[in-house]
Parts: sequence; structure tokens; C-alpha cells
Amino acid sequence: MKNNNLKTIFFLSFIIITSALKAQELVTSSKAIALALENNHGIKIADKNLEVAENNTSIYNSGYLPTLTGNAGATYNLDNIEAEFTNGESTTLNNAESSRYNASLNLNYVLFDGLGRKYNYQRLKEQYQLTELQARETIENTITQLFSIYYSVSQSIENVNALEETLAISKDRLKRSKYEYEYGQVTKLSVLNAEVDINNDSINLLTARQQLQSAKRDLNFVLGNAIDGDFNVDTNVTFITLLQKEALLEKAKARNVLILQANKTIDIGHLDIKTNKAAYLPTLGLTGTYGWNRNNNNQASFVAVSTNTGLSGGLNLSWNIFDGGTTKTRLQNAKINLENSQLQKEQVELSVIRDFNNAWDDYQNKLAIFRAQEINIITAQNNFENSKEKFKLGRVNSIEFRQAQLNLLNVEVNKNRAKYEAKLAEILLLQLGGELLEVKL
Repeated sequence: MKNNNLKTIFFLSFIIITSALKAQELVTSSKAIALALENNHGIKIADKNLEVAENNTSIYNSGYLPTLTGNAGATYNLDNIEAEFTNGESTTLNNAESSRYNASLNLNYVLFDGLGRKYNYQRLKEQYQLTELQARETIENTITQLFSIYYSVSQSIENVNALEETLAISKDRLKRSKYEYEYGQVTKLSVLNAEVDINNDSINLLTARQQLQSAKRDLNFVLGNAIDGDFNVDTNVTFITLLQKEALLEKAKARNVLILQANKTIDIGHLDIKTNKAAYLPTLGLTGTYGWNRNNNNQASFVAVSTNTGLSGGLNLSWNIFDGGTTKTRLQNAKINLENSQLQKEQVELSVIRDFNNAWDDYQNKLAIFRAQEINIITAQNNFENSKEKFKLGRVNSIEFRQAQLNLLNVEVNKNRAKYEAKLAEILLLQLGGELLEVKL
């Protein structure tokens, strides 16, 4: 039964390895960013919101253009009339018909509205810039999420490679144990231990491969499923060695997207106050009409048919002297909202500085851990090679050799994790510093 299980595991491993050997597309970090910017649904939605904000800043939404409306109508009357004229005569009309027709073009243009539309138009432009910053925040968050998953794929690939090497070593050990058992140099227990270790290594490899495929699906999801078929990612990582804490902190204060959004909200708040103050001023409007009217009167009228065409124009002045306090209330609320926006900015600034300092310390710590793991891998490799030679000479038993093998595997896995955690910490630091979209990752 145990041999059948081993055969099944070997068969599954062979299938997976054969599939992995097929030509795979290499998705570099720069290509992943390009695919995400083009296909990620969250970024697409942000772009559509930006289009709406841009449309709102059009001259057609500004209130500066006049309005022109057309009107037309027709009326038909059928009346019974008893009429007495001034000369004393009288008449009675039954079913007297009359009709009226009219058409007109009406022009309205606001010459002055207390500068309300000016401030409102400026507000729409500021709102567009705020939407741009919100789109940038979406892009930054998406890129950070992208690299979190991208490095998860990279780490899984390196873990699979380490497990494949471990499995190959265990297979060699099993061959050696069987050979030594045949010549009476070891007991059957040594062979059984080697088979158990191969079984465990095969299971770990299958699990790692399944985790790799899941991570790839997650990455392709962030990319908007832009990749057809299997793919590979680049496992090479380079760190930005010239980062200076104070310089990057100053950039964070000036360029962090959350702080920039808070500043823009304050600018909009100032315009809201000006817009509400404009309601205290009068409005002056220009009106113009070109009209045509035709009346077909009944027999009781002195004029049977009349047709009028003409042009009229005028100025309208309106001043809402007192509106029950509505304008005053809106102005007070606008001032309070501005104060809240200023307080929120102060809170955001404190939060960004705190998060930056934490991110800097986390980055330095994880970078130091990675450097230490690089040293550990050399030590573990030397220890394993030394144990391997002694195992061949019979100076260490299979249990000691297996322990050295597992120590090397654990160190390799820890080094891989430390490398990608350090790089991801660097990306989070760059995002807080407002530099994520400015540097090559």
C-alpha cells in the first residue's frame, strides 16, 4: 500500500513538473504594472470617474452660456355667443369658431449673479483635480496590492525550486540506502526512513505547487485576467540603496496623496464660502424674445384675422433681500465644513508622519533580517555539504543528514520570505513618501 502511495505521488509530481516545463510567458514587474494600468477594473472605474469630473468642468456646465428655448402652441374654440353692440343691436351666434397660433424663441442670459457662477466654476475645476488625486490613490493602492501578490508568486516559485531540490536529494538518499541495505551496511529502518522522507517531501512539493497556482490566479485577477495560459514572474529583486529618511519624509509631507487631497478639500471649502456669500448680491439678467402670433376670431369680433411678429428684449434685476435666513445658514455651515477640513488635514499629516516612521523602521528591520538570512544560507549550505560528505563516508547517520537537509530548506524558505517582505516594505515606504509612481520598481 505504501509503495502504491509513493507511485501515485511520483506520478502526480511528474505531471505537474511536465506542465511547468512548457514555455511560459515571463511577466516582469514593469510589464505587470503596464497590464494593471490598462486592465485593472478598479483603475478603469477611477478613469471613468475622472472623465465625469472633466465633463463637469466644461463651459457647457459653467452657467456662462445663454439659454435659448423655443415655444409653440395652438388653441381652437367653439363657442355659443350672445353679443350686444354699442349701437343697440344684438346678435346670437351658435358654434362660433375661433383659433389662435403662436411660436417664439426666448433668450435668457445672466449678466451678473454676484460672482456665484465664477466660484462654482472654479470649484468644479478644483473638484476635477481632487478626482485626479483620488484616481492616483487608486493606482497607488492597486500597484501596492499588485506587488504584494507578485512577490507572493515569486516567493512560491523559489520555494518550489527549493522543495524540488530537496526531493531530488531525498531520492538519491533512498537509492544509497537501498544499495547499502543490499550489502548489509544498514538496516531496513534506514530504507523506510528514506521512503517516508520522500513521501513528506513530495507532499510538501504538491502543496507548494498548488499555492503557486493560486497565487498566479490572484495576480492575474489584479491584472484584469490579461494573461492567457500559464506564466512566470521575475524572482530578481533590487533594493533602492539611496533612500534618505529626512529627505523622503519631506517629500511625504509635500507629495503624499492623502495630504494633497486634504489640501484640495480645503481649497474647495474656501470656494464654497465665496459661493454662499455671492447669494447676498443681486442678479442681473438679459431677456430677448422673437415671436409670431395669429388669431382667427369669430364673427362677434371687430377683427376677423390678426397676425403679429416682433422682437422684444429687456433687463431683469432681482435681489433676494431676505430669504428667511437660508443663505446665512448655508454660509455658516460652509465655514464649519472648512474648519473640519483643516482639522482633518492636520490629522492626516500626523497620521502620515506616524505611518512613515513606522514604515521606515519596518523597512530597515526587514532589510537587516534579509541580510542576516543571506549569511545564514551560506552557513546552512556549508553545513549541508559537510554533512553530505560525512554521510557518504558513514560518519553521520541518516537522521543527522536529514536534519541538515531540513535546516537548509528552512533557511532557504526564510531567506525567500525575508527578501520579498523587505521589498514590499520598501514599496509601502515609497507610497507614503509620494514616490511610488516616480521610481522604477
